[in-house]
Parts: sequence; structure tokens; C-alpha cells
Amino acid sequence: MSAPESPRVGLFATCLVDLFRPSVGFAAAKLLEDAGCEVVVPLQTCCGQPAYNSGDRADARDLALNVMQAFTGVDYVVAPSGSCAGMIKHHYPELFAEDPGLSARARAFAEKTHELVSFLTDVMKVDRVKAKFPRRVTYHDSCSGLREMGVRNQPRALLDTVEGLERVEMKDSDICCGFGGTFAVKYGEISDAIVTEKTKNVGSAGASVLLAGDLGCLMNMAGKLSREGSAIEIRHVAEVLANMTSEPPIGAPRGKTA
Repeated sequence: MSAPESPRVGLFATCLVDLFRPSVGFAAAKLLEDAGCEVVVPLQTCCGQPAYNSGDRADARDLALNVMQAFTGVDYVVAPSGSCAGMIKHHYPELFAEDPGLSARARAFAEKTHELVSFLTDVMKVDRVKAKFPRRVTYHDSCSGLREMGVRNQPRALLDTVEGLERVEMKDSDICCGFGGTFAVKYGEISDAIVTEKTKNVGSAGASVLLAGDLGCLMNMAGKLSREGSAIEIRHVAEVLANMTSEPPIGAPRGKTA
């Protein structure tokens, strides 16, 4: 189904963006507005994924209800995160599957929810961006974005239109970084082993910048690269596509320029 002219899009900023990297939210809003969308940012809470993944269905349901209520009246819900978008699109219907009064509402809400870059390319038919980033970059495919939301070719296609950008593929770009939300907290040693392998592949790619579409993954990899003494910069793909890279890289001390 084609998008309505000037669709009203609710930006689901995500908790991590709100708390740690607001520039990603501003970049997402710019990209959506440049694509012809009317962007609104309702007062919002967590999508409920940490509670859901921990088996706390009651709190996950309450948070899901808050999100659905907050985003009433928009044509689409868009998140700069395959993880949060995947939670809404695939697990909200599961949470309310046994509730006759809310099941249809949850399914309808899920249907209009998208990850940011796939929404731009697949729904709004954006095929290029006006951005300049003369760096060599590599892209990490976040698990939820790739496997739940089908995000792989879309960011690469738009990155290839960025002036001066050279994109190289790392080995096993589609393998987990070890974050997994609460997984990294519960199973720290396993998480560290996974991210150690990931940063080895990042370094071997020969890029000076690492990009991805999920802030949790980026923060996890940024922390490991920093502890390893790496000079590789870490950024959310939206920042590069929106030509908004004046903020220091993810994980860099505030006030330190790129």
C-alpha cells in the first residue's frame, strides 16, 4: 500500500536515544521531514521490551498500552531502532492475542510500525540523501533489525548515495554484537566474548567509522572498542544520512570533537 501524501508520522524516539543520544532523534526527524512527512513526537514511555524479555508480561502489557495510546492518530509509527520496532511489530500482537478487546488494536498498531531506514526506502521511496561524509565506513546488521524487520539492503543503498563515503563490508556483519538488551547484563562473560569477536571483525574491515541502526548495539561496541584502545568512531546511521555528524562519536567524552 502506498503512503498517503504528507503522512503524519509518530517518531518513537526510544529510551536509549532519549537518555544517551538525542542527536539520533533529531536526525531521524530531519530524514522524515525531508521525505515529506509531518513528524510528531508524543510523550512516550519504554516500548516494554526489557520487561517482555525478562518474562514480565504484566508490565510489558501496561507499557504497550501506554505506547498505543500515545501514538493514536498517526499514520505510521517509526523508530530509529530495529529492536524497538521489532518489539512493537511482532510482540505487541502476542501480548494481546488472548484479549478480544485489544487483539485487533495491537495488530493494527503493529502494521503501521516501521524501522526508520526501511520506512524511508520501502514506504516513502527515498532513494538518495543529500549528505556528505568523506570517510571509510562499515555497517553492522543489528539482530532485531535484520531478522525481525528485514533491514539489510536499505541502509547500504542510502549510504552509497552519501557524497565522499566509502563503504566496506566487515566479516560476519550479520552476527550478534553481544548486547541483546538484558542479555548483556545477565550473561556478561558470554556477551564480552561475542563483542570481542565482533570488534576484531570491525578492526579487520579497515574502516575508520562503524555504523549501525540500533543504539544499544552501538553503545556496546563503542565500549569494547574504547577499552581496546581503538580509534574507530561509532555513529548511528541516521546521523550520517541526515548530514548531522557534528556531535562527538558515540562513547566519546563530551566536548571531544570527531
